[in-house]
Amino acid sequence: MILGQVLKSSPNCFGYGNSIFSSHIPLFTLSFLRHFGSKSVSNCNSREKLKLGLGNIRNLDDALYLYDDMSRTRPLPSVKLFTQLLSRVVNLKEYSAAIHLFKDISCNLGVSVDEYTMTIAINCYCLSNRVDYGALICGLCNLSCWSEVKMLVKNMIGCKIYPDAMTFSSLVDALCKEGLVDEAEDVLRIMKQQNVNPDVVTYSALMDGYCLQGRMVEARNIFDSMASRNVAPDIWSYSILINGYCKKKKIDDAMRIFREMPRKGLKPGVATYNTILQGLFRCGRDSCALKLFDDLQADGLKPDFYTYCNMLDGLCRNGQVERALLLLGALEHKEGEHLHISYYNIVMDGLCEAKRLDAARAVFRHLPSKGLEPNVVTYTIMIKGCCQDGLLLEEAKDLLLKMEQASLLPSEITYNIIVRGNLKGGKYEDAAKLFEEMDAKGFSLDASTFELLLDLLGTTEQNPIIFKMIQKLAPNALKQKLPSQ
Repeated sequence: MILGQVLKSSPNCFGYGNSIFSSHIPLFTLSFLRHFGSKSVSNCNSREKLKLGLGNIRNLDDALYLYDDMSRTRPLPSVKLFTQLLSRVVNLKEYSAAIHLFKDISCNLGVSVDEYTMTIAINCYCLSNRVDYGALICGLCNLSCWSEVKMLVKNMIGCKIYPDAMTFSSLVDALCKEGLVDEAEDVLRIMKQQNVNPDVVTYSALMDGYCLQGRMVEARNIFDSMASRNVAPDIWSYSILINGYCKKKKIDDAMRIFREMPRKGLKPGVATYNTILQGLFRCGRDSCALKLFDDLQADGLKPDFYTYCNMLDGLCRNGQVERALLLLGALEHKEGEHLHISYYNIVMDGLCEAKRLDAARAVFRHLPSKGLEPNVVTYTIMIKGCCQDGLLLEEAKDLLLKMEQASLLPSEITYNIIVRGNLKGGKYEDAAKLFEEMDAKGFSLDASTFELLLDLLGTTEQNPIIFKMIQKLAPNALKQKLPSQ
């Protein structure tokens, strides 16, 4: 890490303003030129030199030179040495410099700071009267440095520095996204103890955390508690709860919340409608979904890409491929509507699942006339249709060849589908060749393909090709139990 890259006079990742090293431009330039393109230091005497250097720091220039050396040493010096360097910088009363170095040590170098390092950073904030500690918390959250965040908040409170509502909300949101909902609840309790009132953003973030874990009772309790604290839920709050209920297939609860929104003066947007549409289709309520689709347009909203994807996919999954084809036809004739390959992929997949391969082929053939080019997903869907019963394997191989000729690389899913097709069709040698090909590309057989291999092992009188494939895939413990061929 070159220190010059850290000390640019543009805002850094924690939102600080201009560089505090403006008076050290000669050093900055010299440091940059001195180390640009140089190799890491790794000789055995370097650490002793660093320790000696710590005792010879007389000014900030000395500290910065030493920091450059430390940041290039491999492996990196211990956190203890970095902490000692920070301590020397603080003794020089260069508090802002110490804060910048602390940021670089923890963020850019990736050194795991300890409580002593964190205490020095907090003291620097106190001594320099800086108020951007909230940005430091956000930065550490983005790096998932949770132990450092915990120490930082603890030491801040010890110094009687309390984060504001925005900082607390950012912390709650970051914890919830990492699945640390109970820790987020602890933050909420600290907020209340410090008389910092959680706002709708804080509560919504916590609700989202519970919904992501499927803990809908707790999410609803948070939602209900907002009213008792005079915090009005907004569209985002309602959407979070609706999405959580839909994922748990509690569509009636989702619909009740959805119908409540207009009574609270909130108009659902297209994104909220999309969530409900997907939930209704997942629960087999396709007639309700069709009505809601009409309601969306009656409310003056315009369906977007996700709306049409949800509609086409939902209809196909609920056995209404003909309706999906009609909707696709309507889109083709709708003025100003941008056709997307995903619409056709969904319908082709639905046709293949319904064993209507001829119709899927027709849609596939007409793509160029719609101004669309097949993508990896398109070819994979058609290959799957050919391989469903282990039949039409030559057509599947032909599609694979055309796919590669179009400079489209088969994915892991593509390979698994065609390997399974060949296994089902008894083409074990072809399956083995494809397996070797995908293995060379770093792809693996998925659970369904491996399960099929195991089933075949028991029904093919231990076919040597199947056996070799399993031996190559099996973990070492299982290999020892398999008889040798």
